[in-house]
Amino acid sequence: MKQENKKELFENIPVPKAIMTLAVPTIISQLINVIYNIADTFYVGRTGNPYMIAGVSLSLPVFLITIPIANLFGIGGGSYISRLMGAGKEKEAKSVSSMSFYGSLILSLAYSILVFFFMTPLLKALGASADTMEFAKQYTLYVVVFGTPFVVLSAVESHLLRNTGYSDLASYGLSGGGILNMILDPVFMFILFPKGMEVKAAAVATLLSNIAAFIFLTVVLVRVSGKSPLSLSARDLRKSGKGQLSAICSVGIPSAVLPGLFDVANIVLNSCMAVHGDLQLAAMGIVTKIERIPNAVGIGLSQGMLPLVAYNYSSGNHERMQSTIKTARKMGLITAAVCVVAFELLAPKMVGIFLDSSAPGEAAVTLGFAAAFLRMRCAASPFQFLNYHSSYCLQAMGDGKGTIIHAFGRIVGIYIPAMLILNSFFGPSGLALSLPVGEFLSDFLAIYLLRRWLNSMDKNIHKD
Repeated sequence: MKQENKKELFENIPVPKAIMTLAVPTIISQLINVIYNIADTFYVGRTGNPYMIAGVSLSLPVFLITIPIANLFGIGGGSYISRLMGAGKEKEAKSVSSMSFYGSLILSLAYSILVFFFMTPLLKALGASADTMEFAKQYTLYVVVFGTPFVVLSAVESHLLRNTGYSDLASYGLSGGGILNMILDPVFMFILFPKGMEVKAAAVATLLSNIAAFIFLTVVLVRVSGKSPLSLSARDLRKSGKGQLSAICSVGIPSAVLPGLFDVANIVLNSCMAVHGDLQLAAMGIVTKIERIPNAVGIGLSQGMLPLVAYNYSSGNHERMQSTIKTARKMGLITAAVCVVAFELLAPKMVGIFLDSSAPGEAAVTLGFAAAFLRMRCAASPFQFLNYHSSYCLQAMGDGKGTIIHAFGRIVGIYIPAMLILNSFFGPSGLALSLPVGEFLSDFLAIYLLRRWLNSMDKNIHKD
């Protein structure tokens, strides 16, 4: 797509079509990434060993830290670039692009080193037992320690491409990596590696797939840099300054805080569930994989909406911006409602995909827990979408303060206390119910913050 056609996309194409143009590739990419992330759990589940599943699940919070690292420069930089495009400052956008890439490289390498040196105590703190520790360490070493730089840089590059109108190319890179992982998993687990090494094999397959996605997206970004406000050049990096870093961080830090806080919440969830037993922990590990499907759709839709909101906010076309916000909200709520109905009806079949029910009794017990947990937690989907939608709107308009208030209020102020309280009264079922309760209560804060920002914007317009 030529640059002038991208301007048409941001300014004139009907809002529903513009949202879908940017969001559909993003949603597909998100879904494929969810599938490839749960592919490891699926194939490990074919062994009928719940301890292997628990080991992989324990490494999930460690892996999820890569999301805030990527969001810091990916969403922070990408949102800023969209606003610069709306203001006609495309040369400055190139400096922001380069700063986003190299900043994320430094942070991801630092995180890999930290995890390598503190892996054992970290996994113990997450609830690893003698039966699950070795599996958790195998997966963490390859996917997190070796893989973090490739995962983070791929995510940052996809955000930068998406926010400049190259949503399809961003999707090709991440989706291709996901598809490759799904192909490599069974080959490595059941052909190349010996029996008993399925977790390590899955981790190696995931690492190679992430490397492939990074290479593809880097080549794409370099090729489009001549006709877009994107760059990986060190020369453009030298043109950047503290003001640009501050603008990136004003949105990037709040964007990083939310998934970081969710990671803390997952640590609390796993720690509380581990007290109830390894089978309950394995069941929740299955559920947290499945529930990422509606999350992926909601996040993909919100990320597709973000560049349109940011561009039109900066260009002054607030009527189109408001239309984008309302249209995306309707689309997301309808999709979330469909997911709730599907999960309620198909819970046993969906969890059964991840563990061989013909295996010994422990597997059947695990599946029973998982089906019950899924039916409880899936009710959160519409409320989760409203939280994501409001948060991404605030990020698009550069409201870092509102975004961070929402993030801390949602997780620290509401979700984690709900988890602890409900666990104390209802045990594992309370832990499952804490998600819909927490997300529902958080919506009141999210909607208030978004309306406050929009009302403030309207007042400033009328003053002018």
